Amino acid sequence: MSTTDPSPRFEILGRLRAWRDDEELDLGPGKQRAVLAVLLLNVNRPVSTSAIVDAVWEDDPPDNGANVVQKYVAGLRRVLEPDRSPRTPGRLLKLTPAGYALHVPPQCLDAELFQRDVQRALAARADDPAQAAAALRAALAMWRGPALAGLTGRVFDAARERLAEERAAALETCVEIELEQGRHAQLVPELIRLVADFPLREQPRHLLMLALYRCGRQAEALAAYRDAREFFAAEFGVEPGDRLRQLHMRILRSDPTLAGPAAATAPPTAPPPVPVPPMTVPHTPLPQTPVPHHGLVPPAVPPYAPRRTPWWLRIILIGIPPLTFGTGTCALVGYYAGRRRSRLLWLAAAGYLLLTIVFWAIMGTAEEDGSTPYDLPATAAALVTTLGGMVHVALLTAGPVTDPAVMPPPAVVAMIERGARREQARALVAHHPAVARELHVGRPDLPRAFDDGGLVDVNAVPEHVLAGLPGIDPYHAKLIVTVRQTHGPFASVDDLVIRGVLPATVVRSLNDVLVAVPEPAPAPTPEAT
Repeated sequence: MSTTDPSPRFEILGRLRAWRDDEELDLGPGKQRAVLAVLLLNVNRPVSTSAIVDAVWEDDPPDNGANVVQKYVAGLRRVLEPDRSPRTPGRLLKLTPAGYALHVPPQCLDAELFQRDVQRALAARADDPAQAAAALRAALAMWRGPALAGLTGRVFDAARERLAEERAAALETCVEIELEQGRHAQLVPELIRLVADFPLREQPRHLLMLALYRCGRQAEALAAYRDAREFFAAEFGVEPGDRLRQLHMRILRSDPTLAGPAAATAPPTAPPPVPVPPMTVPHTPLPQTPVPHHGLVPPAVPPYAPRRTPWWLRIILIGIPPLTFGTGTCALVGYYAGRRRSRLLWLAAAGYLLLTIVFWAIMGTAEEDGSTPYDLPATAAALVTTLGGMVHVALLTAGPVTDPAVMPPPAVVAMIERGARREQARALVAHHPAVARELHVGRPDLPRAFDDGGLVDVNAVPEHVLAGLPGIDPYHAKLIVTVRQTHGPFASVDDLVIRGVLPATVVRSLNDVLVAVPEPAPAPTPEAT
């Protein structure tokens, strides 16, 4: 720009600044800078005084807002057009019937320069990707920090978010072009920062996974997907989008089309994975065939041993009625009534309560010498609630505890039996995997004579069995089958988390059900023998 051009240069991609040649202009106090920012956000368009007041002062406008805006506009004119005569109409900052308008050429506002350069780079991408990436880098270099830094308010926040969205889109496009040119190793640190700056955008995470994979860092690429899935699940309760999930699947399959330009010319190190045909497992009941038991017998359910009330606790409980003058008897009997679900005990507790009330009601009418006209009923009530209560509590605490509240119901017995069967099946998997495979441990989809307590083998069951487990949807069921076919069986259930197939929370919730039966070792080749 020539020195005779009256238009200074304005910068809003960072802290608001204005320059004339190489000299930064003093834009005055904060509210005056805010008025200039509103005019720059609506450059070359008139802005009404009321709109300026609403943007700068929001819910706390000054009493004479129009006069205050006029004062700040006059201050801006002195800074932006120092050679203008006081009676000469402004050339940059003009007053129109619709409001104040700041006239700035496109090359004098960094935000408009940035948008223009980005559009030109996108147009040149198809013909010259390298030049397009360089132009995008030059445009991104205009940013000095958050747009309109230091200015607060709804109008400035909305503008800051809009400009940040444009910057993020330009960054993603630039990185995508440079990835196509094989610069994945240099881009990983920048992509990590980009994911941290824009955690809600999926495209930076997609590019980071791709760059890590092309650098030979497959485990880190899978970890990046796991971090994305945990973040979206914790923040919004959703899974990542289809594009991220498809990239994750392709990384697990070692898809050769993911290789970058540099790796595309190298000879392939491994054959492409064999396509997995859709598994069609019939759901009709299969005939039961005899299977050898190998001397195994179903585990016995541990017997339930009724417990007894300790002697010291019995003494304390029996002593409560006389120590409380019969008041505690109804509470003790009511406790045992609730434990044993006995209506008779509830009636007895109600009777003790009634007698206690009668006793204390009579004692409330006693004379100074302690005599009452109802000595006999009071004595009888006291004897029943104290001595009778002692005998009743002694009987309740004698012998083994056989009340239903402490005895295992049939569901508990079944659970204990199922747990014992699972432990036996797990021991069989650990010490005799060949026998476990022969007995179809963990295969509810196959006929079997051995009860494994409902285990599910992640190395063998089809998709529909996995999808029927709580916490595993059809996508993750397909993912488990694909990973074990392309990368080998799982060494353990925890391997599902290590390979990024399932979240740790899901694996922990299914820890009692899942099992990983080892695959048989390959037979030795004639050369090896």
